[in-house]
Amino acid sequence: MTRTWRIDSVTDAARARIAVARLAAEYGVPTVERARLATALSGHLRQCLTKGGAWLLTLEGPDAPGGAAALRAVVTPSPDAGAAGRAPWTVTVACPEPGRAADAGPETEDAAGLAEALLGADEDTAVLLEKLAEQEDLVVFHREELHQTNQGVLALHAELDAAGRAQREAFAAERRAREEAENARRRLRFLADASAALNASLNHDEIVRRLPELLVPRYAGSVDVWLFDHEDDRRRPSVHPGAAVLAARTGRPQYAADHPGGLPGVDDRPPSALDPGRPLMCLPLAARRTPLGVLTLSPPGERWDPDDAVMLIELARRAGIAMDNARRFEHNRDIAETLQRALLTDLPATPGLSLAARYLPATHGLNIGGDWYDAFRQRDGSLITVIGDVTGHGLHAAVMMSQLRTALRAYAVDGGGPGRLLTRLHGYLRHLQPDLFATAVIARFHPDEHTLTWAAAGHPPPVLRLPDGRVRVLDAKPGAMLGIPLQQDIADHTERLTPGSTLALYTDGLVERRARGIDPGIERLAAALGAYGSAELGADLEESADRILHPLLSDSERDDDVCLLLCHLHG
Repeated sequence: MTRTWRIDSVTDAARARIAVARLAAEYGVPTVERARLATALSGHLRQCLTKGGAWLLTLEGPDAPGGAAALRAVVTPSPDAGAAGRAPWTVTVACPEPGRAADAGPETEDAAGLAEALLGADEDTAVLLEKLAEQEDLVVFHREELHQTNQGVLALHAELDAAGRAQREAFAAERRAREEAENARRRLRFLADASAALNASLNHDEIVRRLPELLVPRYAGSVDVWLFDHEDDRRRPSVHPGAAVLAARTGRPQYAADHPGGLPGVDDRPPSALDPGRPLMCLPLAARRTPLGVLTLSPPGERWDPDDAVMLIELARRAGIAMDNARRFEHNRDIAETLQRALLTDLPATPGLSLAARYLPATHGLNIGGDWYDAFRQRDGSLITVIGDVTGHGLHAAVMMSQLRTALRAYAVDGGGPGRLLTRLHGYLRHLQPDLFATAVIARFHPDEHTLTWAAAGHPPPVLRLPDGRVRVLDAKPGAMLGIPLQQDIADHTERLTPGSTLALYTDGLVERRARGIDPGIERLAAALGAYGSAELGADLEESADRILHPLLSDSERDDDVCLLLCHLHG
């Protein structure tokens, strides 16, 4: 008989040892020898398992081929395990001869019972060890699983904590970026709105007045504007902070306080002797490298934010440009208005005919210089009255108006009716001033005949008030605008006049409104003219001209010149 067991664990060892003890009992091995065999085999298998690897336990019985009357147990390393190559271990117990066990006495029986009890205990111990080994493996497994779980939980907590910190930092950075973007957008919006408000006016006094309204109280506690050539500054004592004087001399922004301002592009200075307890920022107002003045600000709180200071410096620069533009505009406007008024002639005194003229320059924009009126006599004694409007505005329009007036007077020397004069003036513009256009009305009064001859070229029609109070608009077919690329012969129109009649010649600035057009304005002029009696008009035509203008201009923004020429025929 040969039996083999593979030993990989304590459980395999216990089972193999129990099987060897039982086989030894079947072969009649005495109890004590069986106990010794089991004890020796247990000790060696424990050592083998401590070394590691797999082992083979082989038991050879006495009935094996060529075997002796003994049981031999051999422990060898398993060929497929890491313990291969180690020396085998052998233990041998003798098997008694047949009948030897039956002849044993009482002492032998007691010893056999004790050995049997030991083997039973050994079997119980093996089972217990097997259970304990299973529980120990289970405990080790759970301990390892708990350790891995704890490590995972710790790692998860660390990752969550890191993710939470990163998220908080990202939220804080996003909030800061959003606040910075909102503040930058607010500054840009304020700068754009303030620039539009400053450039909307062409009056530098109004620009100076708007600066405190724009800056206080959001960006400044107080605002002082020092203009170098301002008339008010000449009348007042020139007492200004030293930082303002230095800003005027150097053209660089200055910050005067008892602590550094740390503002970009601003020089720090000691506090002002005029007000040492209040910080001041002095910003030069300059345009086209010409110093205009200094803008002195006090902070709305303790100090300015650096970004606000940069925005204020840019606002000061734009305010200087707006003031310079306003001054240039006012200068050009004064020149144009002076030239325009110098070119308007005095009205001649004519027996039996009263004349009154009014010229009002535009109050908005550089729109003066295009309207004119004139009155002069021809060789035959007739009186020529003219009112016209040149396209364009400013100095160029004023100069062109003077050329037209001179050309018209030259043509009138040769005689001819209003239509003939306008036709020749049209040819003059076409050949000598191809880029210039004009409208005009010419009315001729003959001293010997109560007749009115008139002609129009693209101009609003004359308005005639009859002695009985009726008003007629002389809207006979007019000629086209003067100077357009069109050959035209402008026709004359004749009206019979009755003493007490009044003729009104005017420009479109008196009757035209953007929202309503020109026709309602002509109707209003006709109504205003018809509201006066012939006696009133004949008594004081100058006062009547002012009284007629007042209601017509009450709703006007005066963005264009206004001319009115009244001609009243006496009885």
